[in-house]
Amino acid sequence: MAEFGQLKPSPRILLGPGPSDVHPRVLLAMANPLLGHLDPQFLEIMNETQELLRQTFRTSNRLTFPVSGTGSAGMETCVVNLIEPGDKMVVCVNGVFGQRMTDVAQRAGAAVTTIEQPWGEVFEPGQIRDVLRKVRPKVLGIVHAETSTGAWQPLEELGKLCHEFDALLLLDTVTSLAGVPVEIDSWAVDAVYSGTQKCLSCPPGLSPVSFSPRAVEAINRRKTKVQSWYLDMTMVQRYWGEERFYHHTAPISMVYALREALGLVHEEGLPARWSRHLRNYQALKAGLAAMGISYAASEGQQLPTLNAVRIPAGVDDATTRKRLLAEFGIEIGGGLGDFKGKVWRIGLMGYGSRPNNVLLFLAALEQCLLAQKAQIELGAGVAAANRAYA
Repeated sequence: MAEFGQLKPSPRILLGPGPSDVHPRVLLAMANPLLGHLDPQFLEIMNETQELLRQTFRTSNRLTFPVSGTGSAGMETCVVNLIEPGDKMVVCVNGVFGQRMTDVAQRAGAAVTTIEQPWGEVFEPGQIRDVLRKVRPKVLGIVHAETSTGAWQPLEELGKLCHEFDALLLLDTVTSLAGVPVEIDSWAVDAVYSGTQKCLSCPPGLSPVSFSPRAVEAINRRKTKVQSWYLDMTMVQRYWGEERFYHHTAPISMVYALREALGLVHEEGLPARWSRHLRNYQALKAGLAAMGISYAASEGQQLPTLNAVRIPAGVDDATTRKRLLAEFGIEIGGGLGDFKGKVWRIGLMGYGSRPNNVLLFLAALEQCLLAQKAQIELGAGVAAANRAYA
């Protein structure tokens, strides 16, 4: 009979597309004693978590809280609450997560129109305007930070454009929240979701969401029940609202974790946090360029938080990633969909976005490439990154 001792996973440096490394204070927060999910102390922790989330989303939306589920649960929450069977929805697809939003919308009964861009490219306002004018949808869905391609979608004009055609703007910020600017109110975003396991440096398990008054009004006007009982905002908002009416047992330790992670964001300050992510991205990019490695997304459209880079000719994807993990304890991600076997995805998110991770990764990658006879200059990557930091 097998013996099961204490659980001791090997330590890793998580530089993939997520989860990212968790801040030690967040892990400590999770070790706190449990409270009941209606305990007055826990209700106060919920209040603090909501207020910190509003600050991080840069919104005053009352209906702002973490869904009990991962980022995809946040996506589903937004879609199933805004969409009734037969409603028109436009989804912008330039990677895996636009495709996933399309699938979720179709399952909710939406009549979906997709706008397609090649992987790694972003959408122009004129392109979206043409489709909004033609389709007149109830909802437009778009990904701010496409995790599968590293493309960073500009958004400043999009909310006003959607409202011009009486459409609600639904935004995916899973890989952008707390890593690059996210301005829910000033961008006039109606519904947004994110994940805890990326730039918030928290374990996966919650999905922050926020709904504007326009979105709440649309939910309250529904003629049919929300497809999902568990994700029905007409009920869940009563638990996260002033009533604190029982809906489900909240994941207490995960709420502790998110509260602490958001507290760290607040202490650092969003502008400083955005600058840190940008600085480490610039150093990584300089180091990779010195090794002959280019980005999949175009210049000016590259995410500082998720670096999708092209695998050099003659270098094997799986061999490199396996060696990084086995010899250096470093995880990076492979490509998905159209990019499978063609790109690596290197995350510099939250607590993981640090100079020591950048320099260690470049040195380790150099060894992996030299072992495969890649033509690179010894030490060039780390030297270029150090010049960028200097």
